[in-house]
Amino acid sequence: MPLFLIERNFAEELEVTADGTAEIRRINDEIGVQWIFSFLSADKRKTYCLYEAPSPEAIRAAAARAGIPADVIVEVSELRPDMFGTPLVPSA
Repeated sequence: MPLFLIERNFAEELEVTADGTAEIRRINDEIGVQWIFSFLSADKRKTYCLYEAPSPEAIRAAAARAGIPADVIVEVSELRPDMFGTPLVPSA
């Protein structure tokens, strides 16, 4: 399944709650997208989320139902240092 990076801009500081994330997961399950992880900016007004989804449209549909922004959606590929023979942790 394709990977997408989503940039979300919030007008107010974002407050993350267990109930809120449970609702997002329920909506995502219904639409067929999977939230893998997110980064929250230091000012708590922007997130960068990694998702697996069939298309950007599916991500937009899930975001609209959840009432959260999906300002920028970019399809990405995964690259890790170990894919190139470089260890993740340098040896001592």
